Amino acid sequence: MQQEPDHHDRRASGRSRVMTALTHALDELGLVTMYQSPRDVKFLCAQRFVRLFAYGGSTLILASYLSAIGVTDDRIGLFMTLTLVGDVVISFFLTLFADAMGRKAVLALGSALMAGSGVVFAMSGNYWVLLAAAVFGVISPSGNEIGPFRAVEESTLAHLSPKEKLPDIFAWYSLLGTAGTALGQLICGWLISSLQALHGWTFIPSCRVIFFVYAGVGLIKLVLTLALTHKVETEDKQRAREQRPTGETQPLLADASPAAQESSSPKNGKKSLFSSVEKDLWSLIIRLFILFGIDSFASGLASLSWMTYFFHRKFSLPEGELGTIFFVTSSISAASMLIASSIAKRIGNVKTMVFTHLPSAICLALISVPNSLPLALTFLVLRACSQNMDVAPRSAFLAAALPADKRTAIMGAVNVVKTTSQSLGPLLTGILARHNRFGVSFIIAGCLKVTYDLGMLASFAGKEAEARKQAAREETGDEEEEIR
Repeated sequence: MQQEPDHHDRRASGRSRVMTALTHALDELGLVTMYQSPRDVKFLCAQRFVRLFAYGGSTLILASYLSAIGVTDDRIGLFMTLTLVGDVVISFFLTLFADAMGRKAVLALGSALMAGSGVVFAMSGNYWVLLAAAVFGVISPSGNEIGPFRAVEESTLAHLSPKEKLPDIFAWYSLLGTAGTALGQLICGWLISSLQALHGWTFIPSCRVIFFVYAGVGLIKLVLTLALTHKVETEDKQRAREQRPTGETQPLLADASPAAQESSSPKNGKKSLFSSVEKDLWSLIIRLFILFGIDSFASGLASLSWMTYFFHRKFSLPEGELGTIFFVTSSISAASMLIASSIAKRIGNVKTMVFTHLPSAICLALISVPNSLPLALTFLVLRACSQNMDVAPRSAFLAAALPADKRTAIMGAVNVVKTTSQSLGPLLTGILARHNRFGVSFIIAGCLKVTYDLGMLASFAGKEAEARKQAAREETGDEEEEIR
């Protein structure tokens, strides 16, 4: 009679352990944080997914499409450079005044321009018309973020989320973007191959179908932007809205979550990563400009458009196979971001950035060396394993390091410097490609990224470790005070 309760107890205990382990795993992966996050956070992440889906599809074919309509390699590089330079100017003004104009308005304007550029690319083959559309409509030569979207979205995510949740939020924000890129590359590659093989289309009309899809994605992004609430705006913008004669009597700030107030208020008693931020702010910004500039210049040398074009030209791979290859590598990059979030909780954002990014930089330098496709793909896959593991920790690092009232403007300025630096790379790669030195650009890019990693480690790892210890001491002191 006594054994039956014991049996049930053991089963109940087993189920409890399983549920505890499952909850811990979900929390470790950041899924609990995402589930509990506000609706606006989910919409911002969805926007990034659909935007990078469009970028991935267009990037896979951009260089090949320009080559097919008669543009030489060096002019393809010039196209990418001028696109990035134009985006620098637009991004600078939009991010500088984003908080005053309204973050939602800036994102909606960008979405509308994105849809318009897709239509222009689908209907025109003129070099300068395409360049204008690429600049104003944000066609990404690199497959990564350009334009004002990311700076505005990351600042808004930091505004809506408590600091301890930011690594998880940024990890999923980055992961969904990379997953969008991967899916866009896969669908684009096989759609073009199917149109050519099954329906007898030529390459150029097939590419124009992709650009119509790009325009449609821009409209989807516009709908997601319009679904955002007023809570994505700054406190000043929210107060202005509250003071309008709408009949509301409840203070708008009272409806905001404590996490949003804590994250957005510069005087909440919580120190940022740098305690004397006013004194150190310019020093911090200058170092960020230099280091991120080096990294972005290297990214421009080996952008995704050039990478796909390199494999297409050197190994004669069709678009369908290219799409599959880069879908796999982008999927690996996306999955690795969750590991980065877990590592960052233990060793800090800066060390996670460096120790994960350094191996990918070395593999990048080696991609162009072998003449064997399997070996080149091996380095490509190894690079993908840690290529984007630094993205979420870097966003969390910036959100913690920058004062809340200046965060959007500084993040915008950082992105301007990054895009400016990146814009110089494609032109150099185009010149090297025309002189049959395509692979040299990848070697230079890998070496520069190693320099960036070591610079980040030397500049910020010690400061972050000190800040983490200080935060731990403050938490211990608060607990002791509560006990008393």
